[in-house]
Amino acid sequence: MGVAANIESDRRAALVAHAHQAIKYGSQSFSAASQLFDNETRERAWLLYAWCRRCDDIADNQVLGGELGDQSDLDARLALIRKLTAKAFAGEPTGDASFDALGVVAAECGLTPTMAEDVIAGFALDAEDWRPRCEADMMRYCYHVAGAVGVMMAVVMGVSPDDTDTLDRANDLGLAFQLSNIARDIVEDDAAGRCYLPLEWLVEQDIEPGQHTKPHHRKELAEMAARLVALVEKHEAAARVGAARLPFRSRWAVLSAARIYGAIGRKVRARGIEAWNSRTYVPRWEKALYGARAFLSAAINREKHPGGEITWGIADFRPS
Repeated sequence: MGVAANIESDRRAALVAHAHQAIKYGSQSFSAASQLFDNETRERAWLLYAWCRRCDDIADNQVLGGELGDQSDLDARLALIRKLTAKAFAGEPTGDASFDALGVVAAECGLTPTMAEDVIAGFALDAEDWRPRCEADMMRYCYHVAGAVGVMMAVVMGVSPDDTDTLDRANDLGLAFQLSNIARDIVEDDAAGRCYLPLEWLVEQDIEPGQHTKPHHRKELAEMAARLVALVEKHEAAARVGAARLPFRSRWAVLSAARIYGAIGRKVRARGIEAWNSRTYVPRWEKALYGARAFLSAAINREKHPGGEITWGIADFRPS
């Protein structure tokens, strides 16, 4: 190995170490889940996570998901994210290890600027205090903040950037994740001044603006949460079909994540009007159980296609 190759190898190792610290402190759940991957995929997942985490922090003017800072210069912060991301894709040094990490994983796996822009659009929506008017708006939000990351992760796991059907299934997993989060965090989000339930759903329930988390609306809230979980289960099933096309260890990781996040939604639904009296979570022993079941499912690899039409694909969320 020549001097230049040694330098590049050392640079990559340093970026992987940086990314490992980012995921270790930024998300214990994702850090634990990444251990199911083979070493190469694990490192690439860390590199991608570091970029996602850094973009989120810049967009919200925070550190590792901490307290929000001054939100007055959003346009400038998004412009910085796009500038550094473009430099990363061009293979240029950015002066920021997390963006350099993106440059490495993009070059190795074939990630595209369009995929990255889809994720950045999600940071913009959150920072702008955007709210959905209809179910299609809500799903578009879910795509940009989670489905688009799922698409990039699928490419990291070896899916061709041209395999649109499998990437659609990766998007389904992200949609299921975010829909579960929305169901679980309705009251918590409201306390932070955010609402991701479609306005049309609130109108159908005859709920006054800003009043959906009041105690006298808990029955209606539980009904809307159940509606969200029905969508979770549909997209969770579709994601499992896509996982069948992945290498074994990646398939195991995806099926584990799908079961765990699906369980969060189902627990919310089962708790009914009491779902927001305390935070709904999946304990460690239960996560281990889902991981074991996912291992068997990954080994058998005979996932059934969900009944009915799969409504949303990546193309539905991008400008025509």
